[in-house]
Amino acid sequence: MQIIVAGAAGQGSKKAGLLIGKLFNHYGYKIFIHEDYESVIKGGHNFSQISVSKEEGSAISERVDYLLALNKEAIEKHIPKLKKGGVLLYDDQIEGLEESIFPKGVDKESAPLKSFVEKAEGIDLMKNTALVAAFAKMAGLEWEEVKKVLERELPVKTEKNLEVAGLAFEGMEKRGEVEKLSEEPSYLLSGNQAVALGALQAGLENYYAYPMTPSTGVLRFLSGIDGVRTFQPESEIAVINSALGSAYAGKRTMIGTSGGGFALMTEGISFSAQAEIPLLITLSQRMGPATGVPTYTAQADLSFALSSGHGDMVRLIAAPGDTKEAYLLSGKCMNMAWKYQLPAILLLDKELAENTYSTKRDFHIEKEEAVIGEESEDYLRYEGEDISPVCFPGGEATVKVSGYEHDKKGIATENAEEIKEMHEKRLRKYEKLKNEVESLSEAVKVHKEGETTVVFWGSSKGAVLEATKEMDVGVLQILFMQPLPEERIKEALKGKEKIICVETNATGQLANLLSCAGVKVSEKVLKYDGRPFTVEELKRRLEVSK
Repeated sequence: MQIIVAGAAGQGSKKAGLLIGKLFNHYGYKIFIHEDYESVIKGGHNFSQISVSKEEGSAISERVDYLLALNKEAIEKHIPKLKKGGVLLYDDQIEGLEESIFPKGVDKESAPLKSFVEKAEGIDLMKNTALVAAFAKMAGLEWEEVKKVLERELPVKTEKNLEVAGLAFEGMEKRGEVEKLSEEPSYLLSGNQAVALGALQAGLENYYAYPMTPSTGVLRFLSGIDGVRTFQPESEIAVINSALGSAYAGKRTMIGTSGGGFALMTEGISFSAQAEIPLLITLSQRMGPATGVPTYTAQADLSFALSSGHGDMVRLIAAPGDTKEAYLLSGKCMNMAWKYQLPAILLLDKELAENTYSTKRDFHIEKEEAVIGEESEDYLRYEGEDISPVCFPGGEATVKVSGYEHDKKGIATENAEEIKEMHEKRLRKYEKLKNEVESLSEAVKVHKEGETTVVFWGSSKGAVLEATKEMDVGVLQILFMQPLPEERIKEALKGKEKIICVETNATGQLANLLSCAGVKVSEKVLKYDGRPFTVEELKRRLEVSK
């Protein structure tokens, strides 16, 4: 089942969409909620598209079963998406509606949302609660089950909201029947929440960020968690410098941003690599360059992340495709950043960061300790062949770090032999990291085998898996971008007749990376209008490329 709930910013369509998702999750169904909104505070057009299924999925379809409209624009924009037999439910107080707006034969039903709210002496915003309850009755949900979810999810003015919902539920006719599944409800998580939870499991102590769509949700979520310090400095430059200070002091630290903020952080990323200060950076991609289209999605910062910082830098980059992977890779990257004492970049995009996914409760990650040095007056911060044992300020050891090239103690040097020695030490560390990435089960995933193979990364996962379900193709997902697990990728693609790369960018950035590794991509299926692939669109384009 596919449902769109839409209206103007400020009318509560996003909250209504989340409530509908939680209602069906309560019934045991798998949920995916795609969020679409313009970069305005009030006005503009917002909508949520909710996918409800008995099976896991994280993609949207071109056609929907229900359209729930809070204003005229919602009807105009989305009524072409209604399936044959689909239902339009709309507020009967929408101004300017004319019969000509409705296609011939459309199944439509109006609801007196304003009357329900006024009868309960509520506020205008509660029309979204009335819409949810009216839809729940039409779809065939039971009031007692609806009430349980609303009581849990509407802590502000709950009684008044429940009264509005009760009136709306009673005021509508039941049209369908929804089977209550025996399966336990899943977690409903956004990618931002999953990243935060994974980092917490790996020992996150401090989080720094300057608000920037679509990464702001991590800051908002962590600010409500006991045991972790969150701080919003005045700029992204201040964010990374503050974070480097706390990581130097021994606190497991993460920062979050999008492309424009990441651009300001690159000098600090270089410092992290040279000084060997561990840091986890969440980079949530959006349309660019510059401000771009700030509330829409893209996978266009891969090349930027691969070359972030200057000089012969060593870094780790990973890209999850759903919330389970976001959780696990967030924790894994935190651990690896501390093990190898380098910057780790977790690449999300707007789709994964802000959309909501059903997430099974079958994963966990443990904190892995760094290699700790012996406290003494003779401590050498950069001693060793590759990974140096680390100490932190405040003890017997003097801990000196430097963004300048340095000797083993951390004293700045311009001696040719010492410069060469430190370069080679960091490169040997990177070789160790590369070997570990090659050995990780989660570095690449072969979802299906086939002579023609579709290769993808990131949040296109849901659309790719759905579109290829009945196609005679293989499917390969790449999760680590640097170090790139070249041997694993070449083994998975050995002897394939055709390789098709799917990305939401204009230049085929993963395809270019694979080319550098000696993997020839036959076709590129690219999308760069700020929207994700729908299942039907991707299937059509893959059939042509195949």
